[in-house]
Amino acid sequence: MSSLDMNPRSADEEEASLTSSEPLLEQDDRCDDTKPSHSWRARSSRYNRSHSDQPRWSAIRRDFYHDEKLLRQLKSRSCVRFGLGTLIFLALIQLFTVLSCLLIVFVPDGIHRITDRWGQLGHIGQGLSSWPTDFSRGILPIPCHSHNDYWRRVPLYSAIEAGCISVEADVWLIHEELYVGHSLASLTPNRTLASLYVDPLVQILEKQNPTTKFHPNGNVSQYGVFDTVPEQSLTLLIDFKTSGSALFPYVLSALEPLRSRGHLTYRNGTQTVNRPITVVGTGSTPFSLVESDLANPHHDIFFDAPLAAMWEGFPGEALAPALKSESLVYGADIEASLPEDAAAEQEQHPGSEDDMGQGMSGAPQNLNAYTSENSVYASVSFAQAIGHVLYGKLSDAQMNLIRGHIRGAHRRGLKARYWELPFWPIGLRNYVWDVLVKEGVDILNVDDLNGATKTDWGSKTGWWS
Repeated sequence: MSSLDMNPRSADEEEASLTSSEPLLEQDDRCDDTKPSHSWRARSSRYNRSHSDQPRWSAIRRDFYHDEKLLRQLKSRSCVRFGLGTLIFLALIQLFTVLSCLLIVFVPDGIHRITDRWGQLGHIGQGLSSWPTDFSRGILPIPCHSHNDYWRRVPLYSAIEAGCISVEADVWLIHEELYVGHSLASLTPNRTLASLYVDPLVQILEKQNPTTKFHPNGNVSQYGVFDTVPEQSLTLLIDFKTSGSALFPYVLSALEPLRSRGHLTYRNGTQTVNRPITVVGTGSTPFSLVESDLANPHHDIFFDAPLAAMWEGFPGEALAPALKSESLVYGADIEASLPEDAAAEQEQHPGSEDDMGQGMSGAPQNLNAYTSENSVYASVSFAQAIGHVLYGKLSDAQMNLIRGHIRGAHRRGLKARYWELPFWPIGLRNYVWDVLVKEGVDILNVDDLNGATKTDWGSKTGWWS
């Protein structure tokens, strides 16, 4: 018998031997967590030795992955529920707020019930909610000029509602009638100086100056259009669009309804008497006719002087370069002071020296002839006198021009005004407005009434900031 057959082992013995090794493997399974690799090696060895246990571990792995997936799903559902709960909570708070506001609106407290129904029939204050001069109640006048006011959907009244203390009307003399419009193409038979401005102003001032037992002489006190500041005069700037010398007497006549009621500001030879309406002629208005006792006997039409010619520096400061280049310096020869296009027109029409444009028609040789006795405004085109605002900011030279213009106007007792201001971008427009007001411009020329009077444009910045 061979050596291999000396200790034969039966199948039962082999099975018993494998069975006796099971506890060792189970002990490996219970080993410390710090040695996980030994456990897996033991399990791997057991799988090699006992292929019949492999389905069992596959089931264990499947259960493990299933539990992990289930855990992730539970976490995801918890997040969704938390988010939905938060949204519902916020929605309930918002709903409570809205209901509270509605409760206040529909069920007001005592003081709100009184103020909301004040003056109504059957309530406290019945018949006390209005007074004779409440036409402009609550409107505070501000120093702005409604440029091209006749273009607005509601001329004159829109400007007053916004608080503007100055309005503008472009007037054309055609067949002995004064029409209002920006160009000949825009004129209509019913849009006249009387229908758009003179007659409405008469009606407004009659309401502001009623004759009652408390105020028996209604036209004596002369309250203006603004109930909050009754002494504030409203300036009617009339832009002469046709020949100034031909148009002047018609304008003088058209103002008679206001003049006869004592509504027009005038000068009496020694002082200017302030009244609810101040009329200023611009465009082709001849200065010589404004000063004439014969042409302007009541002295109730004032002049819009040329602001560009009034530049003044501090003692020793050089004349503004722009003024030198444009020859807008008054001297003995008035022709030298006219812009090139005006001088050329004068050469073609030697008898039309009163039609040279704003501030230049019938102009005096001496710039100091413009005073508060004959003029109210001193105006100039911003685009022509100051130029474009490059890079979103006025240059030092431009600021020097602005300050010199304002200084010269104020020394003569006149109000400085720039027209043709930049209007876009809005930030650039607001920047220019802010600078002009801070530098002392007296009247802000505006097209956008809401932008000038109802928004805090001074604090805005533009695209360059």
